[in-house]
Amino acid sequence: MHIDLPTPIFAGLSPAQFMRKHWQKKPLLVRQAFAGIQPPASLKELAALAARDDVESRVVSAFDGDWQLKHGPVARLPAMSKPGWTLLVQGLDQHVPAARALLDQFRFAPDARLDDLMVSVASDGGGVGPHFDSYDVFLIQLAGKRRWRIGAQRDAVLRDDVPLKIISNFKPEQEFELEPGDMLYLPPGWAHDGVAVGPGCMTGSVGFRASTGEGLAAELLPRLFDDVDTAGKLYSDPRQEATSEPARVPVALLEFARRAVEAAVHRPQALERALGEALTEPKPQVWFEPGDVLPEGQGAALDRRSRMLYDTAHVFLNGESFRAGGRDATLMHRLADRRVLTAAEVARLSPEARELLDQWTEDGWVQPLDA
Repeated sequence: MHIDLPTPIFAGLSPAQFMRKHWQKKPLLVRQAFAGIQPPASLKELAALAARDDVESRVVSAFDGDWQLKHGPVARLPAMSKPGWTLLVQGLDQHVPAARALLDQFRFAPDARLDDLMVSVASDGGGVGPHFDSYDVFLIQLAGKRRWRIGAQRDAVLRDDVPLKIISNFKPEQEFELEPGDMLYLPPGWAHDGVAVGPGCMTGSVGFRASTGEGLAAELLPRLFDDVDTAGKLYSDPRQEATSEPARVPVALLEFARRAVEAAVHRPQALERALGEALTEPKPQVWFEPGDVLPEGQGAALDRRSRMLYDTAHVFLNGESFRAGGRDATLMHRLADRRVLTAAEVARLSPEARELLDQWTEDGWVQPLDA
């Protein structure tokens, strides 16, 4: 992707200009950002996916003002002629190549932040109520029409009588009606309410990861101790005196524990390895079909479900880390950035790196380029 070239996706702005002017700053409405767009899946295909237990889905309805939330698998959907319901299918990019291709249009932001493409299909009046997201979101109208009301609301109060996070004191400031191909970008925290105008409304939602510091720490700490040598120095206290407060935690033991944790965190490349593995860990619903070794003379492509990142010392793929340097590192970085390696590039890998690529192909993480 040429990040400095103007694009219709951002009404003539380049991705670099969009990031400077709008990203996490202010909304942007783009008419015909994706002119002539076709939905990546039909209602029938979405319904079939929602019925599977390896696909995250839910149905939201507000029949007669009664908000209901049902998590999938969804055996049967209401009739499209019945107003007021919405089917949401999360991670469509993991199951449908066209959805993955649409998600790839947003790789001007780091893959470490890019999450997935959710698609919602709704009958007339369907929606999930006024709410806000803690992450950036691009709302792409794929079929039908949807009316959006948005506001930079800072005093939002959530209702406590419904099974969804619906704002009770929603104060919209702007209103737009989106048609197929239109797109609305909203920064984190912007309140919004989308309601289907007529049946067959389909909207794609490109979402991003946004972890709290505490949440990220909770995810990383177990990984930091995965390869710690547990046969290290034992705690000892030869100067411990008799105590009349046996339940009190000894200060010396606390300091011993503190030094052990700090040593684990500050081991060379430990935090980098843990972060890369955590960021590429597949979601619980993701599974891969085993394959065969990559045929000779064949290019390679990441499976659409694979997550691959790199830093200065590692490449990370699907929750695992690998050390890489020199030409192998350059080629592996290219695979992560472009998600493909040509046959000529594969041929330049060292025997060790080629063996690793074959293992990834057998695991189903990588596919032959022409597959």
